[in-house]
Amino acid sequence: MGLYDRYVLPKLLDFAMRQKPIMMQRQKVVPQAHGRVLEIGIGSGLNLGFYDRARVAKLWGLDPSEELRRIARERARQMGMDVEFLGLPSEQIPLADASVDTVVTTYTLCTIPDVARALGEMRRVLAPDGVMVFSEHGRAPDASVARWQDRLDGVWGRLAGGCHLNRAIADLIQNAGFRIDSLDTMYLPGPRPFTYTFWGRASRG
Repeated sequence: MGLYDRYVLPKLLDFAMRQKPIMMQRQKVVPQAHGRVLEIGIGSGLNLGFYDRARVAKLWGLDPSEELRRIARERARQMGMDVEFLGLPSEQIPLADASVDTVVTTYTLCTIPDVARALGEMRRVLAPDGVMVFSEHGRAPDASVARWQDRLDGVWGRLAGGCHLNRAIADLIQNAGFRIDSLDTMYLPGPRPFTYTFWGRASRG
């Protein structure tokens, strides 16, 4: 890992991911979390302020980036939140089967290298009556926008820590064995290849 990925990129991601339209999306899904909660790709902890603490019995925050976890740990300390941080990739969730009531993922599925394996792990740790809540950007339905996503994907990924613009989020979730119980989509403000967003809830199916 180079100096850019280790020290510069985390701060850029923290800045980009706390823009108002994205924070509004976080606010739509994170408060739904309840019970034993696993946040996938907790990053710099931008979701922490949206959890309903009265409904959360336990919060794990998984992220492979040491620098992002450091920022998140400081945010949690300032908020007085008890978070157990896990420094592993999403393809290796170190929790027991059916041990989680809610999986939270926001702007994370775009970046995970083996996203199918990671989603399989999320389903494995989710309790039979558990729920996955998500807000993610991905492949747009408009052909002209999707073509630009395909063109830009490789260059963007190198600049943005492996982020993919063109992943079909709903298909990925369903193909992993989840049932999507609610789904909304829209373009957020900004260039369309970067802003088509999916959010909703899914269960184990």
